[in-house]
Amino acid sequence: MVIDALVRHTASMLKDNARFEAEMIVMHTLGISRTELITNPRRAVTDGEVERVNETAARRAGGEPLQYILGETEFMSLPFKVNRATLIPRSDTETLVEHVLEYMNGEACNILDIGAGTGCIGISLAHYNKNARVTELDISADALNTARENAEINGVSDRMEFVNADILNEIPVGDYDIIVSNPPYIETAIIDTLQTEVKDYEPISALDGGADGLKFYRRITEIAPKMLKKNGLLAFEIGFNQGESVKKLMEKNYNDIRIIKDLCGNDRVISGRWARP
Repeated sequence: MVIDALVRHTASMLKDNARFEAEMIVMHTLGISRTELITNPRRAVTDGEVERVNETAARRAGGEPLQYILGETEFMSLPFKVNRATLIPRSDTETLVEHVLEYMNGEACNILDIGAGTGCIGISLAHYNKNARVTELDISADALNTARENAEINGVSDRMEFVNADILNEIPVGDYDIIVSNPPYIETAIIDTLQTEVKDYEPISALDGGADGLKFYRRITEIAPKMLKKNGLLAFEIGFNQGESVKKLMEKNYNDIRIIKDLCGNDRVISGRWARP
C-alpha cells in the first residue's frame, strides 16, 4: 500500500470531514508533513504503519475527538497542546478574545483568566497584546500544567502566572483591569444528551454549569468586584441562550453591559464594567 491509498482507506473508516481527518491521522501516525503527503503520495507504507493508522482511525471512529488523538489544535492562529484534562478550544471562543483585545487597545493590562484549561484565552491575549500580564486560574493542576506548556510554546510565559484554586470556594487575591472567563455553562441535565465526543471525553468539570447553567456566572459576578480595579472589565463567554440571564446577574454592579454575537449570529460574549462606588 502507498500513502495515497492509505489516506483513502482511512477516510472510508470515518464520517464527517473524512478526507481531512484521514490526512491528519496519516500525517500524525507516520510522522510526515503535509508537503510530503502531497508530493510523495506513492511512497510505500509498511504493514506496521498501516496497523498503527488503523488503530488511530478506529479511536476516531469510536468518538474520540481528533484533537485529543493528535494532542494539539489551533486557536487564534496559535498552536495549543490539548489532552483530556482540558476542554478543546473552539472557534466560538475567539469572539471573547477578540472583544477583550479590542477593549485593551494595546494598553498595559493585568488580566485574570478564570477556568484556564489549555490557557488559550489568556495566552492569546498575552500574545496579541505584548503589554498584557495574565494570571491563569484553574481547579485542575493537570490543566494548569498544560497551560504552562502552551505559554512556553507561544513565548509568553514571562508574562504569565498560574494559580491552582477552586473559584467556587476561594477568592483569588489581586487587582485586575480585566477578568475573563469561559466557565462551565451547560445545564447538568443536558450533558448526557451531548455528542459522544463531548460527554464521554471532555472533562465534565469544564462543562457542567449546574442545574440552570448559571452557577459559575453567579459566583464570578458576585466576587469579581473584590478583584477588579475601578471600571474594570468582566467578560464572559456564554451559551447561545444565556445572554439575558447573565445580563440580569450583572445589572446590579456593572455598567456598559454589552452582548456580542459570534459569526453565526448567536449571543456568545457578555461584558460589563464594575460600577465601583
